[in-house]
Amino acid sequence: MNTPPSPPAAGRTDGSSVRIGALAPLTRPGWVEAGQHLLAGLELAAHEVNDAGGIGGRPLELVVRDTAADPQRAVAAVDELARMGVAALAGEYHSVVARAAAARADALGLPFLCSSAVLDGLTDQPTEWVARLAPAQSHGWQIYADFLLGAGHNRIAVAAQPSVYWASGTHILRDCLAAHGGAVIELDLGELDPAAVCDQLIENRATALLILAGHPEPAVSIVKSVRHDMRLAEILIGAPAGQPEFTEWAKLLGDDGTAIPFLRYLPERLSPLGARVETALRERLGEAPSFVAFEGYDTVTVLADVLRSHGADRARIAESWPRVAVEGTRGRIQFSRTPGISVWQWAWTPVQVVDRDPAAPDRFRILHTG
Repeated sequence: MNTPPSPPAAGRTDGSSVRIGALAPLTRPGWVEAGQHLLAGLELAAHEVNDAGGIGGRPLELVVRDTAADPQRAVAAVDELARMGVAALAGEYHSVVARAAAARADALGLPFLCSSAVLDGLTDQPTEWVARLAPAQSHGWQIYADFLLGAGHNRIAVAAQPSVYWASGTHILRDCLAAHGGAVIELDLGELDPAAVCDQLIENRATALLILAGHPEPAVSIVKSVRHDMRLAEILIGAPAGQPEFTEWAKLLGDDGTAIPFLRYLPERLSPLGARVETALRERLGEAPSFVAFEGYDTVTVLADVLRSHGADRARIAESWPRVAVEGTRGRIQFSRTPGISVWQWAWTPVQVVDRDPAAPDRFRILHTG
């Protein structure tokens, strides 16, 4: 591995703590609620690590930076955290932002354990410096396509905004459906307002609409428009990226936000560790934790184990990815090289397709697992 020189104080500033840089979207236009859940998981795990004696007697310290869903801001944060001497990076929710952070971390020789972002090509070239907990998009979205086909939907419209992430998702869906004689119709949200989206669904005889767009807007307006168009009473609305996971979705849409399937990365039944962490996260958040909070917790749990075993030297941390074997909240975490994936990958976290139950919007129904 090409190892850039580590600062003399890598992993510490005054010798009293081991520092991890934490990236999360905490202000708009980022998905703030996702960022808050991610941070809650990161912080809970760090608190537990310190209660258990820290890293060789030294406290673990999170140095948090808000990316606000801005790739350039994330790159600046990575530069700053590297100069501060953090041992590793953790977190980030938005795939395009994580991709920028991963590229910079790779260039600097700074280990990065990505919590939530799913783009297959998290870096342009294979890297030893980056590992990931979330399943790759090609894995999760293929499971979502299997769900659609199993439910009898093979003529799918996608209402998409311009983005590498949305374009990648559309490509995955098109390939999966085409193999079964299905089709994907692209609706460009740069050209169509919600009413025009409804007209296009009728014209193209789509049986399902997938919203590949930002939350809350334009996603919320599209859902409202489709739900209240009597011509579209039978159409399925889906949001594979997970917008309905968060309580803001339910608050903004009420009953209109139910029965919209999305991807969630949780097992059908939590382990005793997962159940304990769920209770602690619920207390910290004041609401039920999303899968993103569990991703945050597992991220720090893995990094703490690596730091205890290999110390705070950046090169040794990166070299340890293939030897990780840690019990997380959602299963045993180990990293491997996966074809088509440029980073060390946990293959695979549990994947569910779920929706909010129309009879009880705060309850989730598991529709499909993969």
